[in-house]
Amino acid sequence: MTTAVVVEAPGAYRLEEHTPREPGPGEALVRVHAVGICGSDREVYQGNRPEGYVRYPLTPGHEWSGTVQAVGAGVPESLVGRKAVGEGFRNCQVCDRCHAGETTLCTSGYEETGFTQPGAMATTLTLPARLLHILPDDADLTAAALLEPAACIAAAALKANAQPGERVAVVGTGTLGMFAVQFLKAISPSELLVVGTRNDREALSRQFGATDFRTKDLELPDDFDVVIETAGSASAARTSASLLRRGGRLVLTGIPAPGAEGLDPTDLVVRQLEVHTVFGAPPDAWAHAVRVFGAGLLDPLPLVTHELPLTEFPQAIELVGSGDPKVGKVLLRP
Repeated sequence: MTTAVVVEAPGAYRLEEHTPREPGPGEALVRVHAVGICGSDREVYQGNRPEGYVRYPLTPGHEWSGTVQAVGAGVPESLVGRKAVGEGFRNCQVCDRCHAGETTLCTSGYEETGFTQPGAMATTLTLPARLLHILPDDADLTAAALLEPAACIAAAALKANAQPGERVAVVGTGTLGMFAVQFLKAISPSELLVVGTRNDREALSRQFGATDFRTKDLELPDDFDVVIETAGSASAARTSASLLRRGGRLVLTGIPAPGAEGLDPTDLVVRQLEVHTVFGAPPDAWAHAVRVFGAGLLDPLPLVTHELPLTEFPQAIELVGSGDPKVGKVLLRP
């Protein structure tokens, strides 16, 4: 029997028999290899995801990799058998933001795989084929299951527009922070500083390309060209801004609790800081992440610490929220 996880309501889930949905016109059916769990999946299970950004009952799973098993009418048959990952946002394709390539800002409303549409915590996933990104034939599908968070950081890297020889920094040492280090390393910076809260992340940061590592309680510089923030707290955003030279570029990717005190607008104006934000990944960021991964410049595997069968969904959710420093990325395997 094939299986799917269904979250009926906050705190209530079941395992049910999964019947693949045959792809309709423009769709593809993917056999799921692995699906990652992040904090937003935990929010879905606990019931504290913002209203309008989840629809119960739901099969979660927005970080995934797999192999195309079948395609519907209008989709090239050559995709069958190919390894793939896929975008989550189910954009309308016709509004002005979609036409501009900003699909995460689609004006037709929010729809996303694993939150309002069935996700990948099942044996198969059926989705619009236009959302697929095809991987090299020799791609490691376990590593590729992390390309969704990598694509979000690819969006930040593209907005940061770091140039070779610039001094760059990353604030935050979780999965997103370690991806940011790798993307920035790929542009050959003169310095790459990582700022975190845990000394035990220094070795991994340096493995991925950091030239310096400091915890936020130490003295920090104030003359960097580019900073990408990944920690998700208001204090991390302020620390990130403080690292920049006048006219520096800041990209915020974390989402603090509502009502958090933000950046000082006077400081932003007087120092003429350029501030960008990222929520999700549009197609160009996905393409960038897949390209960098295929070129061997992105190594997600060291971030994976646990692989569990799909039937251990509650244990996986507990691991993600445990706060244990030994827990990195948790994957479920259908």
